Amino acid sequence: MLPLAGRRILVTRSRQQASELAAQLEALGATTSVIPTIEIAAPASYDALDEASLQLSLYDWLIFTSANAVNVFCERTTIRDTPRIAVIGPSTARVAQAAGLPVDLIPKQAVAESLLESLLPHIQTGTRVLLVRAEVARNELPNALTHAGAEVTIAEAYRTVIPSGSVEALRHLFATHPPDAVTFTSSSTATNLVALLEAGGMTLPPTIVRASIGPITSQTLRVLGLPPSIEAATATTASLAQALADYFSTC
Repeated sequence: MLPLAGRRILVTRSRQQASELAAQLEALGATTSVIPTIEIAAPASYDALDEASLQLSLYDWLIFTSANAVNVFCERTTIRDTPRIAVIGPSTARVAQAAGLPVDLIPKQAVAESLLESLLPHIQTGTRVLLVRAEVARNELPNALTHAGAEVTIAEAYRTVIPSGSVEALRHLFATHPPDAVTFTSSSTATNLVALLEAGGMTLPPTIVRASIGPITSQTLRVLGLPPSIEAATATTASLAQALADYFSTC
């Protein structure tokens, strides 16, 4: 029997990205419900990204902190020669490589702190860095690079918003087919799920298994009063699916 047979799992990732995780869970036997708690939208302005894209030769490093950042960059940029490229983790690396971008640096862990640790040996006073990221993001990475002497340009590629319609979808799901587990693939998915539940007068059942993709998302869940039941060994959807399979295999 497949390890997730008979288990219902709520996938909260954006609709554009949910299919991969849903397919991985279903391959392990799960029944999935995809109700996105985030949508990818345009930032307030593309000006910084567009301006920087026309001057890529001026930069020593190009950094992507998500697959969404890569996708938007490639949509808006005519890619010729690029600086050295660093990405937050293997999932972002796969998207970059599929778009024809050579990836020079992938940290051991898919978190900003590990990316910073990997980058610092390459940073000296005057190193020019283009950081392509979400409109709202943690500032630890650019602040630390600046402190190390780098000249950092932040280019906002997208923002995340709460999808319309998800409140009713969640209400229907919990009333008819309550899930055994819910997956969180970013801090935004966690924060927004809580906001959607509150808007609908709902709370997350205390018995539901909360599966986190990595330490930053887990930290957000703890702040929200929803400590993770499981954390993926590596910050990939495949690892998250396997963590759920391992968990339910012992139940």
